[in-house]
Amino acid sequence: MPESTDARHTYLSSYQQFEKSDAGRRHPWLRQLREDAITRFERMGFPTTHDEGWRHTNVAPISKFPFRPAVRDFDGLTARELGSLTFGDDDSCRLVFINGAYSEELSRAGALPSGTRVKNLATALETERGLLGPYLARLASFESNPFVALNTAFLADGAFVHIPRKTVLDQVLHLVFLSTSRGEASVSHPRNLILVGDDCQASIVESYGGLDHGSYFTNTVTEIVLGNNASLDHCKLQRESEDSFHVGTLQVLQERNSRLYSHSISLGGALVRNDLNTVMNGEGCDSTLDGLYVTRGRQLVDNHTCIDHARPHCDSRELYKGILDDQSRGVFSGKIIVRKDAQKTSAKQTNKNLLLSEEALANTAPELQIFADDVKCTHGATIGHLDEEQLFYTRSRGIGAEAARTLLTYAFASDILGSVKFKPIQCQIDLVLLTRLSRGGKLKA
Repeated sequence: MPESTDARHTYLSSYQQFEKSDAGRRHPWLRQLREDAITRFERMGFPTTHDEGWRHTNVAPISKFPFRPAVRDFDGLTARELGSLTFGDDDSCRLVFINGAYSEELSRAGALPSGTRVKNLATALETERGLLGPYLARLASFESNPFVALNTAFLADGAFVHIPRKTVLDQVLHLVFLSTSRGEASVSHPRNLILVGDDCQASIVESYGGLDHGSYFTNTVTEIVLGNNASLDHCKLQRESEDSFHVGTLQVLQERNSRLYSHSISLGGALVRNDLNTVMNGEGCDSTLDGLYVTRGRQLVDNHTCIDHARPHCDSRELYKGILDDQSRGVFSGKIIVRKDAQKTSAKQTNKNLLLSEEALANTAPELQIFADDVKCTHGATIGHLDEEQLFYTRSRGIGAEAARTLLTYAFASDILGSVKFKPIQCQIDLVLLTRLSRGGKLKA
């Protein structure tokens, strides 16, 4: 790698070049939005540990390194080589992006119900402005988040999904984002917009992975709108390479009686930040947020969630679990906001962390902000090691020490894995966990 420096000037210079490119010159209606975003980024700069929302996460490896815009090159990659990254879902609909750019050759349309639109954002910007206009960059604000500001400034491609009202998708939509450094540290900014209409049901998987072991930076933003009575099962699976950096923001707007089932699984990356925010904008909304982060070496995974109960009679349940080994770190910061008029709110938040070494560290900060008086809200957090009594009991049944530790560690994660309805993802996570746990009961594989 070249010597580290202040990367802000690199991004500003890259933006000037981007604006002169074909992608930057297209769509004049986006120009002011991009300029506002890059101006905001220039004023804010990157966050530091002095900022409350980032006090446990030092982003200096990102802010001090001049990542260059990723080269949009798919040469040499075939559908067969995608392998487990697509879960063998040959019959499902998938969009594949390499270094933030859409690959038509590696994507598969699948059989979609009439009126359903699944396409890359660059194409949608040309043909679907009427659908995009009210929502694109309207939900995920860049006023206080420099990474969202950067993503918005370089907004060019990603996934666009529109599911019309009263549509049920029987197949899973798979959005695949792969990165490769090609020997040069690079950055991509995928932008996704998902619109789920009234009375719809859908399952969508976002998966992020690396094609090599080089250093790269993925900065992604996904905006989701759930219409009245809509139901969405959403899974984000992050399996970036060990030397990579991943910052992702998922912003959800829920309308009346909508249902959100969110699964956030983080297995890779040297430094990872996941922000998940949902606003319950109508009565009767329901949200279930499950998360699992498994770390080793010097990995750092930071999960920040915010559930905003803006209307009455809404329910939310949140369970995040971390399995931390070696000198790795896990951070969980979960906030539940109950607005003044959001009476009859029910909310439960739990974070549990399992430390597999004496040097692993977990920081947890569950938070409630309640401005209504007729509510039922609880929150809690735990940090600990494997229970010695459980180990003794397991071994007393003839199970060896290593196998007992593996069994108990896997059992710790089992309820999160069981909540993932998409079986191929369950199998992939099972494989990763069992591989890592197979050597001495620790995450060494």
